[in-house]
Amino acid sequence: EEAERRRQDPVAAKLPTLTEKNEILAKTRSNTNEALAEMPDFVVKQLITRSEAYAGTGNWKPYDNLVIAVSYSTEKGEQYRVLAKNGAPVTDSVTQNSYSGLDGATSGGEFVEDLKKIFDSVSKTRFELLTTDVLRGRRSVVFEYEIDIENNKKGGIGLKGPNPQFSPAGERGRIWIDRENFRVLRIEYKATDIEPNFAVKAVTKSIDYDMVEITGEKYLLPLLSDFRGTVESGKQRFEQRNVIRFRNYQKYGTDVVILDDDVKPEAEPEVKKP
Repeated sequence: EEAERRRQDPVAAKLPTLTEKNEILAKTRSNTNEALAEMPDFVVKQLITRSEAYAGTGNWKPYDNLVIAVSYSTEKGEQYRVLAKNGAPVTDSVTQNSYSGLDGATSGGEFVEDLKKIFDSVSKTRFELLTTDVLRGRRSVVFEYEIDIENNKKGGIGLKGPNPQFSPAGERGRIWIDRENFRVLRIEYKATDIEPNFAVKAVTKSIDYDMVEITGEKYLLPLLSDFRGTVESGKQRFEQRNVIRFRNYQKYGTDVVILDDDVKPEAEPEVKKP
């Protein structure tokens, strides 16, 4: 399929020159920082399917579905409130800075942190041109990137429980950049240099972004996230997976309402081929 794409559109498949590569990165860094600085206050609904499997089997078994209302403002940051679990309304939920109080794997940072740290000068991110691609109909350039553990100030891995633990970590991944508009279309990464004795043995995450309209203006925001973590317990390793779908971005202060479709099982998200 990749060979046929390149045959049909050799111009789009052609790798940029060194000068073009540097220009793409510079413009994307500028556009991303501008987009994050202009992030509007908004509310959005997160539909989260959480699954688990024995590590390496890929035999995912869903154990719950969540509907969460998320509000974001420059003053308060991200605020979460659980609306439903397994189709049943949660009436005693309170608004918090995260939903990590729930049992099971949780994640955050999809709106700002995950994207910001890649282009933050403190991260000293290294980029290597990898290939070209077409993603959601957009011609894109794919870069590999890496952030060393000592520079990954906003990174690291936490483990919940009676005795919460934390391990610093580096980050290595890939980033898809729109070749025409110099916008991030997708990132995917894994944690590196995790402490050997830490119970969490691996973490990977992917996020798809697009321009989303809120009150007549368009902003760079996530559409889909896939988070996976491998935890060792005794001699057995288990994987936990959160697939997060972002629905109905609206202006800040709008009530988030559960719809019938929100509690229906959804098809597995398309996996980007390596």
